[in-house]
Amino acid sequence: MWGTSLHEHESFGDLGGCLSSTWQRAESREAQDFVEKFEGALGKGKGKKLYAYKMMMAKKWVKFKRDFENFKTQCIPWEMKIKEVESHFGSSVASYFIFLRWMYGVNLVLFGLIFGLVIIPEVLMGMPYGSMPRKTVPRAEQATAMDFSVLWDFEGYIKYSALFYGYYNNQRTIGWLKYRLPMAYFMVGISVFGYSLMVVIRSMARNANESTADGDDDNFIFSWKMFTSWDYLIGNPETADNKFASITTSFKESIVDEQESNKDENIHLRRFLRVLANVLIICCLCGSGYLIYFVVKRSQTFSKMQNAGWYERNEVEIVMSLLGMFCPPLFETIAALENYHPRIGLKWQLGRIFALFLGNLYTFLLALMDDVNEKLAEEDVVKNITHWTLLGHHNSSAGNDSTVTPPPLDPADVPRGPCWETTVGIEFVRLTVSDILVTYITILVGDFIRACFVRFVNYCWCWDLEAGFPSYAEFDISGNVLGLVFNQGMIWMGSFYAPGLVGINVLRLLTSMYFQCWAVMSSNVPHERVFKASKSNNFYMGLLLLILFLSLLPVAYTIMSLPPSFDCGPFSGKKRMYDVIQETIELDFPVFVAKIFSYVANPGLIIPAILLMVLAIYYLNAVSEAYQRANAELKKKMQMQREEEKNKRNNKASTNPMLQDLEDLLTPSTKTESPPKQAEDKKIESLNGTSPVRKPGRGEVLDGSPMAGGRGAAFTPPSQVFVTQPRTLGVRAPYPGQPRPWGYPLGPVPGRGRGQPCYPRAAR
Repeated sequence: MWGTSLHEHESFGDLGGCLSSTWQRAESREAQDFVEKFEGALGKGKGKKLYAYKMMMAKKWVKFKRDFENFKTQCIPWEMKIKEVESHFGSSVASYFIFLRWMYGVNLVLFGLIFGLVIIPEVLMGMPYGSMPRKTVPRAEQATAMDFSVLWDFEGYIKYSALFYGYYNNQRTIGWLKYRLPMAYFMVGISVFGYSLMVVIRSMARNANESTADGDDDNFIFSWKMFTSWDYLIGNPETADNKFASITTSFKESIVDEQESNKDENIHLRRFLRVLANVLIICCLCGSGYLIYFVVKRSQTFSKMQNAGWYERNEVEIVMSLLGMFCPPLFETIAALENYHPRIGLKWQLGRIFALFLGNLYTFLLALMDDVNEKLAEEDVVKNITHWTLLGHHNSSAGNDSTVTPPPLDPADVPRGPCWETTVGIEFVRLTVSDILVTYITILVGDFIRACFVRFVNYCWCWDLEAGFPSYAEFDISGNVLGLVFNQGMIWMGSFYAPGLVGINVLRLLTSMYFQCWAVMSSNVPHERVFKASKSNNFYMGLLLLILFLSLLPVAYTIMSLPPSFDCGPFSGKKRMYDVIQETIELDFPVFVAKIFSYVANPGLIIPAILLMVLAIYYLNAVSEAYQRANAELKKKMQMQREEEKNKRNNKASTNPMLQDLEDLLTPSTKTESPPKQAEDKKIESLNGTSPVRKPGRGEVLDGSPMAGGRGAAFTPPSQVFVTQPRTLGVRAPYPGQPRPWGYPLGPVPGRGRGQPCYPRAAR
């Protein structure tokens, strides 16, 4: 017995010594690594200097990376302004300014293409102003060419400038570089649409990837916002105020989402009100379309009048601008009947205003095409007049001597054609400028002056102007977004006929960012129900893609179907505008390239290619929808798994107290591995006289009775039954006073009765 215990003791000692030596070796290795790492700092001489230099460079590198990240953030245009707007007005208002900044970048690239490849070459290498009729103001218009009223209508000197299509010459090459301006003009016009299409689709794909990459953040929203929103590295008071406002706004957005998810409504009444709202809005759309068609038709009559006033000349632009100003608030008032979620209501509002602007735009284009057809019919007459005028000048100057060179006719005296391309460009420029003015005046009057009136007159008014009518204005997200979209559509359509229109739009977007940011922060208040914007701007991009496609159709129709003007523009003298490509291929490329181009342009190949593209788009759309469904199902499964794990944890947490209660029901002796045996020992001791015997009184019960332990005593065996166990051979109890051997547990051995506990006999 003792030998075994000593042997085990020695084995335990060896194990402890082995472990201690292993720990010592590990600690010495860590100490050695520490010394090697910081030897320069702990020592003296070159090692210390080298270490100090390395540590200094490491700190400098970390600081440089942090400063460079801050520099990149500062280089993002208007980033701090947009963050300030988002912190006070929510992500939905900030999404408009982010979209505006993106549009500014796109237009800046388009302006670089047009300005660098079309305008600058014509100005530097083309024929100078006044050298030919298309670059000279007619004699009859020179007296009023510099009047403000004429320039405001983009007539006079502006009409015959590089801003419009008619200024550019049709020479195949210009300058000492032999620059092919007509070819460049055509390719840049096509590249504007190609680049815009590529950028819009790329942005939509990026937004889709970002939205699908986001995790499910619907769990514990308020807890996460409460405990993880604050940034403890903020040291600037202004940044801290913006962060505080941002957290408050995010709580408001989440509260709106939670209220909408738990809203209970009468479905039949809601359907009736929504149908009624749609009927009213359709009536408004039809009425606005008819009004624009009527006004455009009447403007054609006004254009033939000699003494037409300012209103008659600008009636179309005024009516379209007023419709764009008053219809969106009317739609928003009608949409209050539907009681949609604010995010869904914004999309419906955007769709309705999109239909309004689209109907107005295409009504304007259809009426404008009627005007173009009239000018084409007039152009044939003017072409004959010009031909006979030049012929008569030649005959009168030469006389009977045919060898005399006639003096050149003054370009201002040459009869001009209507140049329908320039007329179309002027209409688009007028629409753009009038839209800019109406937008700025609306902001100045409807927001700033209204806010000043409410702020300063509220003290002496009969009711609370801030809480009641008129109150402060809210930022109109839908109207401003659709204004940007349709303004860009007019830029895409009008840039082919007015190359300088993109420059006007760049200035408009630049001033809009500063002006609208100032108006929002100074004159507007957050929406009554601040809602969270969608995770991507793909809805805005979808509208922009649709307006891009619809803007391409009129331009493609004019390029492929209408003949260009005979005396203005880079394509004059050709039957169609696209003939410049065929001419370039025939003159500048080998013969087989012309054959390949003729084969590719065959409708027998174009139609199957279009059908193949449609099928590819359909297939990719189906695959995308399948991936979205799979992603949604995966999110549901993950949510169910999380809920199941949470339920398991809750059940486990609730089961542990039940087990504890069950243990409490048992006798206290159950926790010492032999609850029945101790009761038996007590009974045997009472029978043998080793302990005083005491009879239970009237109110007492025996220890082993079911009532002794309270409600859990029923689990203990009765006092009349003795559960014993036969003695184990080779095991005896120690003598009285004999010391307990080392290594044996305290307490009685299971299965023994009363008396001293027994320990195993040592091996002899």
